[in-house]
Amino acid sequence: MQKPLDGILVVALEQAVAAPLATSRLADAGARVIKLERHEGDFARGYDDYANGYSSYFVWLNRGKESCRVDLRDPEDLAMVRKMLAQADVFVQNLGPGATDRLGIGAEALRKDFPRLITCDICGFAPDTPDANRKAYDLMIQAEAGLSEITGSEASGPSRIGISICDITTGMTAHAHILEALYAREKTGQGAAISVSLFDVAVEAMSVPYIAARNGGPIAKRVGLQHPSIAPYGAYEAQDGRLLIAVQSDREWVNFADKVLGRPELGADPRPRGRRGARRQARHRLEKPHHLVGAQHD
Repeated sequence: MQKPLDGILVVALEQAVAAPLATSRLADAGARVIKLERHEGDFARGYDDYANGYSSYFVWLNRGKESCRVDLRDPEDLAMVRKMLAQADVFVQNLGPGATDRLGIGAEALRKDFPRLITCDICGFAPDTPDANRKAYDLMIQAEAGLSEITGSEASGPSRIGISICDITTGMTAHAHILEALYAREKTGQGAAISVSLFDVAVEAMSVPYIAARNGGPIAKRVGLQHPSIAPYGAYEAQDGRLLIAVQSDREWVNFADKVLGRPELGADPRPRGRRGARRQARHRLEKPHHLVGAQHD
């Protein structure tokens, strides 16, 4: 059966999680993905050995790819990679800051040589920021973006989200941008230079607590399994253990009170609506253009 990206060639100079996740999704959609690895291999091969002796991360993120071992300090290997790129549709890389530029295969040089090529650089911090030359890892980004500050409970203190959430969401973001660029190329015939940073993706995920705090709402706190602005939404103690409840809207609350609790009068109680009404007013204020501009530029 034909897949959406059949005929697309992706060259990936990648390691760890973010870039391999993006290219694994392209491979799933039918693209031919050639993964370039240093002689010792992608270091994610050594994260664990839980998948029948292989790394669970590596098996998850590199299925369906071809692997090519290269030494980019060797002129012959570098020339071979350039021949690959001359035929490629997409080049994805997440080496350290400036590494591909020093090798002569940075986005700017490649876009001049191969105008139809789509390049995607995945980095820790955006190129035009003071931190552009810093390396970045998932845990560090969770802390710097504020994710760890609102994760966990007050008793536990700041906590790491239990998966490599910044790496994973950055890979998903890169995948989406690459698909957009492939679609745009169908109309223009031109490739694109894409740059995606872990920090920017993590900050995007923090938009709700940031906007709330900048517009008079509470500073986000660690609330464990509860929700900072919706109730009942979380874990509650019952006679025979803890019960997880997620009620998203007034209508769901009415149904929950009637059909689950057997207390239909609770659904008609006006007291819970007070805070929801205040939140509706806050949302109305945010819809005004001058408030949005202030939130973006303060």
